[in-house]
Amino acid sequence: MALPPPDPQFVLRGTSAAVHTLHFSCGGPEPDIPLLFSGSENGFIHVWNLKTHRVDTALDGHGRKSVCCVKTMGGKDRLLSQGRDQRICLWDLAEGRTSVTDSVFTEHVGFCRCSLLQVAQGRWLMAMAARSLEEVQILELPSKTSVCTLKPEVGAKLGMPMCLKLWQLSCGSQPVLLAGYEDGSVVLWNVSMGKALSRLICHQEPVMSLDFDSEKAKGISGSSEKVLSIWSLNEQQNLQVYKTHELVNAGISDITIRPDKKILATAGWDHRIRIFGWKKLKPLAVLDYHTATTHCVSFSDHSNPRDRLLAAGSRDQRISVWSIYAQT
Repeated sequence: MALPPPDPQFVLRGTSAAVHTLHFSCGGPEPDIPLLFSGSENGFIHVWNLKTHRVDTALDGHGRKSVCCVKTMGGKDRLLSQGRDQRICLWDLAEGRTSVTDSVFTEHVGFCRCSLLQVAQGRWLMAMAARSLEEVQILELPSKTSVCTLKPEVGAKLGMPMCLKLWQLSCGSQPVLLAGYEDGSVVLWNVSMGKALSRLICHQEPVMSLDFDSEKAKGISGSSEKVLSIWSLNEQQNLQVYKTHELVNAGISDITIRPDKKILATAGWDHRIRIFGWKKLKPLAVLDYHTATTHCVSFSDHSNPRDRLLAAGSRDQRISVWSIYAQT
């Protein structure tokens, strides 16, 4: 008989708004305090202390417009945030500072989260949906130099980019972008050449979220329908459907593969978090705590596997934090 799913290890309350994005920063040595960053619909970014389970700092830089993405940049003192005010902000949080040091105006009105990739010490690539509805712009940070704009071929009606994932096989290799579009397709882009390498129609509906395992050359995507699509990338850089998995209820807001590539989590419109084994997509658990849509899921980057956590943010204004299969 299957074990009943666990209860959350703890719940974080106090955002006063729906939670749209989460990002852990827990990898530092003791006495470094593990942190969880959350972005809310009211424009605030909360920095949660995971020892006290309380907010250390609340950052307000997006004019009370929803925050859809937060990421640290090479340490917990440098933060990037993206809001529905069409701005991406860079923050300096060292020594208790709470200042925006720079920002990028995206001119994009959709919900597409930007994607970050560290390409060298202190140098990052950032992919973001551009002003022109179907385009993706790649910038280098912190210089904000434009690297390229990725435009679909004439006649390819992809619609808006909905989700982005920059990656590279190894440090120094060519950066590549996976983009999920409104028409249900996933496109693999060569960033250096600015051209599409492969396109695969994975869903009947817009691709809401995707993640990719570069070691296995295998990715997964979810949409507003009942299907998870698993696809692979062959040596000719062609995307192909690997398998699909039928869900009980429709609607996936977010998908993330744990850094050790053993399990993955999905955030569902049905309020539930689902855990799967990544190797065969075997359903492992359904975490049923939230009372509204779950918008985001994130795994912690604790160096000790036993400490690793999963967090989920919901429209019910709560963040549930789980200790899940930490021993695997």
